[in-house]
Amino acid sequence: MTLRTLLSGLVCMGFVACAGAQTDEAETTVYTIEDVEAVPEQWRLADPENLVVLTTSRGQIILELLPSMAPTHVSQFKTYVRAGLYDGTPFHRVIRGFMAQGGDVASMHGEDKMLGQMAGEFTIRRAPEAFSIDPVGPVDSATNGFHKGIPIQSVARFMAELSFDGLVETWIPHCEGVLSTARTDDKNSADAQFFLISDQARHLDRKYTAKGRVVIGLDVVKTIKLGPSPDGGPISNPDILLTAQVVADMPEEDRLQVYVQRTDTPDWTERLMAADRSGDDICDLPHVPAIIG
Repeated sequence: MTLRTLLSGLVCMGFVACAGAQTDEAETTVYTIEDVEAVPEQWRLADPENLVVLTTSRGQIILELLPSMAPTHVSQFKTYVRAGLYDGTPFHRVIRGFMAQGGDVASMHGEDKMLGQMAGEFTIRRAPEAFSIDPVGPVDSATNGFHKGIPIQSVARFMAELSFDGLVETWIPHCEGVLSTARTDDKNSADAQFFLISDQARHLDRKYTAKGRVVIGLDVVKTIKLGPSPDGGPISNPDILLTAQVVADMPEEDRLQVYVQRTDTPDWTERLMAADRSGDDICDLPHVPAIIG
């Protein structure tokens, strides 16, 4: 297969909505399962235990969770999904160019259904050898990279040798498509509510717990109905999260297979070099492609 240039945008099979490109000029290549079969070493089969399908009134959104960055938040999110408590909840706060917030379990089902507030998991301290990122730039000095297709920022690897514990601070930046967790002014108050970044929100980095990303359906996120109204009232006829399901819980014959392009290959490095990397802001770099097989 010849090298295909992807400057931006998620890619997927035609029967599920794909994420839109970051710029009008961006070229988007649509991959199919034949591309995976042609060069399987360039693709990773996502773990169904960490894939969640959100079926909304606007279309389907597929998330990949990253428990290594936020284990408690990921576990509690999946518990709410498996209990069916997100089903029928509205996207009650949606701001253009920012995010779509949903998951108000308390209002829909009552406070007694809440699982409890969690301590913030804004960053982790990682051993570079045990939790590797595919860096953008030199391995020892890079502060941007990817882990399982999710954008990552980190203190440079060489700083591990100078730190008290041999580890470096690492976090998920709030780039387009990132899944994060709503909270009050109390940094340890996150529970059921979540939000999906429709553009980017870097001011939330290391202040809110990011726990995954949209692999397919970013264009759906961008079309969710905006609100509340200017007077502060609720959204009239808001878009609804109809059902949420962990892919691992689907019957085996119906289970989705999601392939995510690897970011440790020469193909991906060449793709990054072809992209507009002015400033090398991790949020301006290409989305990592994903397809449904």
